[in-house]
Amino acid sequence: MQTILNETKVPTFQNKTFNILNFGAKADGQTDNTDAIKKAIHECSISGGGTILIPKGKYNSRAIHLEDNVNLHLEEGSEILFSTNPKDYYPLVHTSFEGTEYMNYSPLVYAYKKKNVAVTGKGTLNGQANNENWWSWCGSEHYGWKKGMPSQSDPLNRQALVDMAENNIPVEKRIFGDGHYLRPNFIEFFECNNVLVKDITIVNTPFWVIHPMKTTNMIVDGVKINSHGPNNDGCDPEYSKNIIIKNCTFNTGDDCIAIKSGRDADGRRVAMKSENIIVQNCTMFDGHGGVTIGSEISGGVSNVYVENCIMNSPNLDIAIRLKTNSKRGALIENFYVRNIEIGQVKEAVLKADMFYNVHGNQNGDFIPRIENIYLENVKVKNGGKYAISAKGYKESPVKNITFKNVVIEKVELPYLIENVENLNLIDTYINGTLVKK
Repeated sequence: MQTILNETKVPTFQNKTFNILNFGAKADGQTDNTDAIKKAIHECSISGGGTILIPKGKYNSRAIHLEDNVNLHLEEGSEILFSTNPKDYYPLVHTSFEGTEYMNYSPLVYAYKKKNVAVTGKGTLNGQANNENWWSWCGSEHYGWKKGMPSQSDPLNRQALVDMAENNIPVEKRIFGDGHYLRPNFIEFFECNNVLVKDITIVNTPFWVIHPMKTTNMIVDGVKINSHGPNNDGCDPEYSKNIIIKNCTFNTGDDCIAIKSGRDADGRRVAMKSENIIVQNCTMFDGHGGVTIGSEISGGVSNVYVENCIMNSPNLDIAIRLKTNSKRGALIENFYVRNIEIGQVKEAVLKADMFYNVHGNQNGDFIPRIENIYLENVKVKNGGKYAISAKGYKESPVKNITFKNVVIEKVELPYLIENVENLNLIDTYINGTLVKK
């Protein structure tokens, strides 16, 4: 872990500031400031880089595309209000949806093949998503969808995209956008290097919140995320390496942090794992999982380190979660967790599931592997249904789970276990009783 920390440097920028007000921006709640921000970013980049200053005030905008050596800095008291009109996210760009690459609406903040880029400051990025716009596209009545309304679940939408990937259709021919109801990611760094996201507040996003995609050396520091929409994962590193997530607060409608590496055939086509992911000093409230791996995991994940975090909410399902199946396949290995305080979770402290099943039949020919999970110095006040829920295959058991100095109180059952090899419980107490091997 220390080697990864040493290798991952904070990007640096020229001491030049480009105030968007000087490029025609207005904080009046009416002006579309997209062109002013774009001009400032262009001028900054061609002059060797620097800081784009978003002064105090509210600014309407469409998609913002970052360039090399640019730090988009939101002054405290500033807020960028993103359009909820999908047509404002044209032209379509190379992006991804739940682990499958395609051409779709631009992410709201997007950097494609850039280096030395940042989004910083004490201001707010507001996706303005709610049940009246983006969220209803998920097809759930809970998020405003009603019978007869279109959704991502219609046959020509999400499933059509997955089928294209299974049939090896080139990404540039997977054209979606209007009429397909697949929501864009909020902040996406696609094939970028040396990235910083620091101190900003992010609210009400259409879909995944921060998405490092095929990105190397990225730090997410001091970010506050409060977004309870469908699939509102907080941070989803995918096919990415040397990613540090620290000092952040997550209050989300899905997994707080979910480490990914592509879905099914598309993940095997890319064949790139996520590795060297560090999570430090974060607080997780609502979410499906605190720190999760999967389910889009076909490239595999190695070397995840989680330490000094607090997880606590009656609406947090699982603290440490691994989810895959035999359509995903791949290897998940080396997941280390230490010094964690967990107040309340609904279902499990640790869940490792090789039979994760959503979107219909998830049985395939790619038997997954899960190996080397280590939890040390973990205290849980209310453990929910299970301390450990782990289910492997007979031919591919979950291997090497170690709990050391773990105390779990108020859990209904210690275990729900099937096909687990080498479970070690050292100085571990469940419901006040020392667990004997």
